[in-house]
Amino acid sequence: MQITDVRIRKIEEEGKMKAIVSVTFDDSFVVHDIKIIDGVNGLFLAMPSRKTPSGEYRDIAHPINSDMRKDLEEQILAKYHEVISETLENDEDEYVEVEIIEEVEF
Repeated sequence: MQITDVRIRKIEEEGKMKAIVSVTFDDSFVVHDIKIIDGVNGLFLAMPSRKTPSGEYRDIAHPINSDMRKDLEEQILAKYHEVISETLENDEDEYVEVEIIEEVEF
């Protein structure tokens, strides 16, 4: 199973949750609502989950082996960093230096 698309759908600047991601596998199956969380040891993925009647959260979809988890994490975080870099570059491009032609005193 190959990851064929990673989409960063929402980016948050504040708080621990940094982004919400959708991942497509083999151009035929998509998993939505994977979260990128800023934890004590850096960024990590939280798989989509739901709250059970007992109040416990259970993953709806998740990798079942460490190789798949590692591959998923690497590709998602690489895309996240790419999008963040593009956003920062675009913000810098929008900055326009303004020259003051005449100062007005009030």
